[in-house]
Amino acid sequence: MKKREPKVYEYPLAGGWVIIAGHSDHDNDRLSLKTAKPYEWWFHVRGMPGSHVILQAPDGIKESPDKEMLKQAAAVAAWHSKARNGGIVPVTATLAKFVSKPRGAKPGTVAIRKETVFKIHPGLPSGSPE
Repeated sequence: MKKREPKVYEYPLAGGWVIIAGHSDHDNDRLSLKTAKPYEWWFHVRGMPGSHVILQAPDGIKESPDKEMLKQAAAVAAWHSKARNGGIVPVTATLAKFVSKPRGAKPGTVAIRKETVFKIHPGLPSGSPE
């Protein structure tokens, strides 16, 4: 059986950074556990269903993104969730190396460590379709 690439939404940012959000639970698993590099940031709305979101660094860059980029990625995670029409939404963020899959967990379920919480309005980066 041929493995397919995850279906994702992509939002390019300045400097070659890209925000990537999964479509389905299976896409979220692949994105979070296979695609994301350990030093890239991972986001998910807290307490409700939503896409797993990665802030992907440009090739060869291992430095941290600035706070504004982190907030943009958190806003995308809130947008691609059941909280899209909410006001201010809590979004969990951590480095991808702190995201793991519990044994026997259903698709889209992960465990995280060392989280930071952003309280953010759902939205997409300016100039993004949708």
